[in-house]
Amino acid sequence: MKRNIVRMLVTAGCRVTVVPASMPAGQVHELNPDGLFLSNGPGDPAAVRYAVGNIRELAGSGLPTFGICLGHQILALACGAKTYKLKFGHRGGNQPVQNLHTRKVEITSQNHGFAVDIDSLEKAGGEPTHINLNDHTVAGLRHKTLPVFSVQYHPEASPGPHDSEYLFERFIDLMNK
Repeated sequence: MKRNIVRMLVTAGCRVTVVPASMPAGQVHELNPDGLFLSNGPGDPAAVRYAVGNIRELAGSGLPTFGICLGHQILALACGAKTYKLKFGHRGGNQPVQNLHTRKVEITSQNHGFAVDIDSLEKAGGEPTHINLNDHTVAGLRHKTLPVFSVQYHPEASPGPHDSEYLFERFIDLMNK
């Protein structure tokens, strides 16, 4: 997890407790969190089945959840969508992503080799919120009935430099509701 993620959450007014990805959902519930943040990390999201199961239980309980990068992919799997390996990963600090709600283009930092399958996302009750303009892969998603959302890119890296800070505000709003 990048330190700047914690800094941005604290700056936004959050009291942050960092727990390992392997912590069982029941133990996370015992902490009585207002929300759950799923951080970045390397590798194939399907290889962390324990996290997918835990997130399925936590997000499915209505806990506001925000994921970044690997957290985005794990959240998608937990909701019932599928992921796949990209022929060429997305790397660099100048990846254009369009917010489908505002139609604005954000300049993003990305470093991943997997993507969320859009058809399976929609079948699982989710919808894309952001699209990578280079290859039209899912760069952000939300669930239609659960208070969860995620992005494939790194808003904490500030490549825009402030294009994506609103995502942290959205997470705060979900927790306040």
